[in-house]
Amino acid sequence: MPLDAVCLRGVVRELQKAALGLRVEKVQQPARDQIILTLRGNKKLLLCAGASQARIHFTSTVRENPSAPPMFCMLLRKHLQGGRLTGIGQPGLERVVVLTVDIVDEMGEQGKRRLVLECMGRHSNLILLDGQERIIDCLRRVDMEMSEKRQVLPGLFYRLPPAQEKSDPLAIDREAFRRLRTQAVPGREADQFLLDTFFGISPLVCREIAASGDLEDAFFAWQGAVKEDRFTPYLLTKNGKPSEFSYFPLRQYGESMTGEAWTEFSPMLDAFYETREQIERVRQRGQTLQKAAANARDRAVRKLALQEKEYAQTQDRDRLRIYGELITANLYRMEKGQRILTAQNYYEDTCPDISIPLDPLLTPQQNAAKYFKRYNKAKTAEKYLTEQMAAARRERDWLESVLDELSRAETEQDFSEIRRELSEAGYLKNVTGGKKELRRGTSRPRAFRSSSGLRILVGRSNTQNDRLTKEAYKTDYWFHTQRIHGSHVILCTEGLEPDSRSLTEAAVLAAWFSQGRDSGQVAVDYTQVRNVKKPNGARPGMVVYDPYQTAYVTPDGVLVKQLAEKT
Repeated sequence: MPLDAVCLRGVVRELQKAALGLRVEKVQQPARDQIILTLRGNKKLLLCAGASQARIHFTSTVRENPSAPPMFCMLLRKHLQGGRLTGIGQPGLERVVVLTVDIVDEMGEQGKRRLVLECMGRHSNLILLDGQERIIDCLRRVDMEMSEKRQVLPGLFYRLPPAQEKSDPLAIDREAFRRLRTQAVPGREADQFLLDTFFGISPLVCREIAASGDLEDAFFAWQGAVKEDRFTPYLLTKNGKPSEFSYFPLRQYGESMTGEAWTEFSPMLDAFYETREQIERVRQRGQTLQKAAANARDRAVRKLALQEKEYAQTQDRDRLRIYGELITANLYRMEKGQRILTAQNYYEDTCPDISIPLDPLLTPQQNAAKYFKRYNKAKTAEKYLTEQMAAARRERDWLESVLDELSRAETEQDFSEIRRELSEAGYLKNVTGGKKELRRGTSRPRAFRSSSGLRILVGRSNTQNDRLTKEAYKTDYWFHTQRIHGSHVILCTEGLEPDSRSLTEAAVLAAWFSQGRDSGQVAVDYTQVRNVKKPNGARPGMVVYDPYQTAYVTPDGVLVKQLAEKT
């Protein structure tokens, strides 16, 4: 569900307790719709104005920032960095949060700045105000052509979004509720009545209230809890993946989803939206690459299927040789124009009769030569097809590894590296962006620390996997999932023998960053880097290794977050 006004109220109450009075030490803009305010104590406050993901909460998710900060980020740094967060408010039951920051300007005078987050679907926005409530600038400017009712432009005084023509669910009493109920359209479902009558309540919550027994009692039980700020962050998962969230327990889905109560909103929202953001990043940035790699993989699969069919046909070549030899042995009783030769097959113990098709336009000798020629052709084809099928399988496996990379790609640099990899392999005509794309450089591997302090590096792409393994010390340990695609993982041992817990944690990371992420148990091979070799001419990321050991581990997203190096 999107963050509705009541859920936002719960989040604001939580932030008021944890963030007020803290100094703004850093301002970053990792994505177009996201601003992160790093507060004293390394608390990262995320403000997102995305169309489907507008929200505010503390975040522990590591996000990579662009090499050059956007203009809006620079503006916020100028006005907010070094200031103290003195106010976090929500006007009424609006999907709006106002952050107040006390600052000292360039002239040494004290002042205030307000950063307004409007969580309103495709109209979501981030707006910076001066001390007189005048707009300094905003993430999305709205002029007269875009909206006649409300413009959001630098220099204008800020006005709240137009109020909905609905009732306030926190201000109504039982008598007024019954009156509205009697005035409702006859036959209208209870949840639809709540949705049409009151603002600030999402369809999900309306359905939950309507399904909780008597509508009036359920509504006022909900109202009382909200007025008293009794919120329970609640996350629903389906097949292990976050599906819905709310500010009180949800029962409407029964056993089709698993519910979990959290102690705070921020970690719950972080967990919920991290998966959504990953899917959205892949969809937006990787569509072209996904299509190119998938089409190439499908072509390789079709090509391999045809080669395997032709190879199966070559396995019947001994029959052709026998036909040729039986024709040669029976030349004395054959005549030109004959269509079938019936002869004893002396290659079998019982010497059964066999019928051999003949070309009536050819002499007996020519028919024998034709079968011998087909036999030799099939024999040569077997060798050729064996080599071609091996190459086709390597191509298919490599393209599937690229698709696996794309499913986990997170940053612009990740996609740039994969795009370059496909281009160099001839699957893209050119690297989109030309020199500009190349100037972005290569992304850094994901970095983690084991419980005992050893560094663990995880490759983000095939080319980075190669680089990571090549640059590792021979005594470091290399990890990779067995028989399934995944990242190369390096456990940096600093020349010492690693402890068993570090080995297990590195194996868990290899399982998590692989196709086996959703499996119950994953086999992970590991060995010292000295035992990992790259065959001549092999595609990026393709290696062989021996000897090795195998660990069986369960992918654990919570452990992965705990081990991640903080940046």
